Amino acid sequence: VATQKWCTGRVGMFGISWGGFSSLQVAARRPPALKAIITHCSTDDRYLDDAHYIGGCIVQDMWGWGSDFFTIQGAPPDPATLGVRWRDVWMDRLKHNEFRILDWVRHQTRDAFWKHGSIDEDYGDIVCPVYAIGGWTDAYNCAVPRMLAGLKVPRKGLIGAWSHNYPSEVHPGPGIDYLTEALRWWDHWLKDHDTGIMAEPMYRVWMEDKAACCGADEIPGRWVAEEAWPSSRITPQKHYLVGTEIAAAPGAETQRVLAPRQTVGMAAGHWCPFNMPTELPLDQAIDDGRSLTFDSGPLAADLELLGPPVATLDLAVDRPVAFLALRLNEVQPDGHSTRVSYAVLNLTHRASHEHPEALEPGKRYRIRVQMRDVAHSFKAGNRLRLAISTTYWPLIWPSPEPVRLTLFAGHSELELPVRPPRPEDASLRPLGTPYVPPDSGQTQIGEAKPQSKDFSWDVATGTLTIVSERPLSARRINAVDTILSGAFKETSRITDDDPLSATLEYRQSHGYARDDDWDTRVETVVRIGATKETFLVRGELTAFDHGKQVFTRSWNEAIPRQFV
Repeated sequence: VATQKWCTGRVGMFGISWGGFSSLQVAARRPPALKAIITHCSTDDRYLDDAHYIGGCIVQDMWGWGSDFFTIQGAPPDPATLGVRWRDVWMDRLKHNEFRILDWVRHQTRDAFWKHGSIDEDYGDIVCPVYAIGGWTDAYNCAVPRMLAGLKVPRKGLIGAWSHNYPSEVHPGPGIDYLTEALRWWDHWLKDHDTGIMAEPMYRVWMEDKAACCGADEIPGRWVAEEAWPSSRITPQKHYLVGTEIAAAPGAETQRVLAPRQTVGMAAGHWCPFNMPTELPLDQAIDDGRSLTFDSGPLAADLELLGPPVATLDLAVDRPVAFLALRLNEVQPDGHSTRVSYAVLNLTHRASHEHPEALEPGKRYRIRVQMRDVAHSFKAGNRLRLAISTTYWPLIWPSPEPVRLTLFAGHSELELPVRPPRPEDASLRPLGTPYVPPDSGQTQIGEAKPQSKDFSWDVATGTLTIVSERPLSARRINAVDTILSGAFKETSRITDDDPLSATLEYRQSHGYARDDDWDTRVETVVRIGATKETFLVRGELTAFDHGKQVFTRSWNEAIPRQFV
């Protein structure tokens, strides 16, 4: 691009998700023409904080995204572009297709496979300015403050209420006039125009008055900012877990024991909701009742947090492999419990994500767990709740055996990042209302049915089944007269007393057709199960031409579990 006659030789790069990763990774290679990037909904650490593993646990979205990626890999070439060879090329592509989920499952620790794409291995590799943008409902928001703290180049961070999308096309809202904000960045770094963007605070976030929950269309709150990040204005406020309370001072030691329940987590929602209201968290009271919980008294005044809450727990478990799930919730006087932040940790990764070590059953450990960053204002009259469990299904895959947890209350701690008021927030530059250029490029074919999510409980067996489905829908891309169709169904199932009963199944269909006699479809099925020693991963891809099956291939592998 830099060598084109129409280019000044100064190039900018931006993208969301995969494109955001690429922007960071290309920047780390230091091409001389790259003068600035904007990275959206991406991560600096491909192991710790991506759609594969979180806290050393396998995250549900690894299987879902893997299923989606698997289906995309089978897409046919377009005969309008490739000509008569398209079908031969398609068959060759299908024959050599790889089931990439297997790669991800084979690398269960933070090894070279993940380090390669992680810019936090050396933030100094990036020398161009970086604008990192995310949303509190998205899964990748924690990378924004990490990059602000780690990078040494000119940088800015912005986190809104939204999920995995650009800030002008958001759910939940509110959105912003992102195109104008991006133009200010590009004009400054590519054209030397003084737009004032670098004179504004480094870190700007949407301070939520209420955390996102299932069905939310808009998150109430306001924009706030910090001149630098980390901010010297943030004050760590230490609390103690005493008895069943969140207290201001340590107290007498007591032991609280939690029996294993594999279905804790049904209210978690998805790791990355992808702008789907049904994938947001539910009322946490569903899970709180089967977790260890510690509550504060009713707050005398609003309490505003910005940053990661941290729990330091004295605990013991009865198995060599055990997981921990923490949730910081806001509880209203009527009992409604909303998740504000959370974390999961594979306790065998307590010292290292690269070199896990088995636990000694019955041994007492002091474990520090940093939860996800938040910008949240707890309201006067409400309570804080810390909920603790050893399972979080289906958001994370369960441990090989049921785990009984003993928590030693009295000196276990909860540290909150308290943010004092900042009068300058009232005069922040408005970010405008969302603007999206009119879209006449697509035509919906038939009725677009909404996504659904259904829970069922088999009382006789104690089995929970969750079915999340996006029914078949189709749209015409008008400019090329091409019809794209798709359907998705995810089914998770587990029995409350047996982690080895866990199964996930994904069924997807992608269609590509045109009225001039091109009609193709790719269908995939991905199934996951496990024994105590292995993951059982199966995949099947089938291709159709005019409704007739023209290709099928299947995979069936057992992959050893490595402390997970």
